[in-house]
Amino acid sequence: MNEAQRNECPSLAPCYVAALFVQPDGCYSEIEAVDIWPEDRDARLYSGPFPVVAHPPCQRYGNLGVANYARWGGEHNRPLNDSGCFASALAAVNCWGGVLEHPAFSMAWPIYNLDRPPKTGWGPSGAGWACEVWQSAYGHRARKRTWLYYRGNSEPPELDWSRPNGTHQVGFQDQRGKERNRPTLSKREANATPIEFRDVLIRLALHSAT
Repeated sequence: MNEAQRNECPSLAPCYVAALFVQPDGCYSEIEAVDIWPEDRDARLYSGPFPVVAHPPCQRYGNLGVANYARWGGEHNRPLNDSGCFASALAAVNCWGGVLEHPAFSMAWPIYNLDRPPKTGWGPSGAGWACEVWQSAYGHRARKRTWLYYRGNSEPPELDWSRPNGTHQVGFQDQRGKERNRPTLSKREANATPIEFRDVLIRLALHSAT
């Protein structure tokens, strides 16, 4: 790793983690020292040896997924039917260390016997720890409440627990009136991981190995 790469990486060398279930041209691809696993590599097959940052698909684990199935049907829309992605991501974190990210109130938590995070900070969950963060604290234009699951050789560090509302929103307009609505983000921006949040997740994965 040269000096430029060392400066780009949000921690000291060695800086090497695996980013699972990510876009091939997304923010993780900007860091040479991160081993990215987009769809064409099938992150379910990851077998180490690096700690991971896992972003398993979430569409089948929220209320919108339930609504889509009720409206459109189809096995591909069935809630919880993610072809084993969440299970493999959780297994990778538990085996190799690191962090898994999913939307707050994800149905995956009770399905996989993970305890919900406390109101603030980290709390025990499954074989590791869980917390809730708002990605608006890390540069996202919507608040984007997010649950993290972490497992490592040491307890997870403190994060930014602040909860700014953000200037935009994700998804449908609030039907209770215009005053409750903000501009809606595009799907791509809504799904994107802010650079600052990416760096925090990488740090957590690296910390899990210490």
